[in-house]
Amino acid sequence: MAGSVNKVILVGNCTRDPEVKSFNNGGRVCNITVATSESWKDKNSGEWKERAEFHRVVVFNETMIGRAERSLRKGSKVYVEGQLETRKYERDGREQFTTEVVLRPYRGELTLLDGKQDGEGGSQGGDYSGSYGSSRQSAAPAGLDDEIPF
Repeated sequence: MAGSVNKVILVGNCTRDPEVKSFNNGGRVCNITVATSESWKDKNSGEWKERAEFHRVVVFNETMIGRAERSLRKGSKVYVEGQLETRKYERDGREQFTTEVVLRPYRGELTLLDGKQDGEGGSQGGDYSGSYGSSRQSAAPAGLDDEIPF
């Protein structure tokens, strides 16, 4: 179908350390859970309320898997850009479905937004996309780049 888009962008925190599994063919997959939240003030009670959502993120891009292993930890703030995919599996003889944000080779982005990167000294953010084929380039922090093309 022409004109359709399947794109998910999340900015949130890892709820646990990345889980990396290896396949018999030598390939690997990395599973990450990212929590996002919103908060608001209840009009009736005046109390602050918060709601969290938990998103399953599955990474098949080997470069991003390596970076996730080295850099991501429980509590890490991340930017994730991928596609929604629903898959079917069987558990206890019953069909089950799960919807995940998937980052495949040459598609998707995974960027660490805080802390240390690849074991280096602390710097702010940094491009950890490994998103080959993406037109996005690493940019200087806002206000430090005089030549903005838009």
